[in-house]
Amino acid sequence: MIPVKITLKEGAKLPEYQSRGAAGADLCALLNEPVILNPGKTSLIPTGIFVEIPDGYEAQIRPRSGLALKHGITFLNSPGTIDSDYRGEIGIIMTNLGDKDFTVESGMRIGQMIFSKVYRGEFIIKDGLNETERNQGGFGHTGV
Repeated sequence: MIPVKITLKEGAKLPEYQSRGAAGADLCALLNEPVILNPGKTSLIPTGIFVEIPDGYEAQIRPRSGLALKHGITFLNSPGTIDSDYRGEIGIIMTNLGDKDFTVESGMRIGQMIFSKVYRGEFIIKDGLNETERNQGGFGHTGV
């Protein structure tokens, strides 16, 4: 476990793990009124949560699988990243890929927050790179 300092707006719910083995803590919407996501529409949904993540870590924000399967609800920037130096409110960019309106209500579990170690790259400029069997083969180069 890593220590994560958190503050909440009035009415916000503390992130919660739903089982002992859960990797992600559920995040809930904090809304003044319900938000209707029409098919193909996107909205920024506030959570009322602010976190202080230790240096060397990030929080990844991911959609909930049940909402994706049953309603076509996902996040446009999935997984979203919360850097250790960000102190603003966690907002979730929800989109409706389904064919029916979806109503987001305050208190509804809408996403998951997962913590990961961050490794920063050291970029070294070279005239060329070592060749591999794949080399520059890109999308679909191995067939179906």
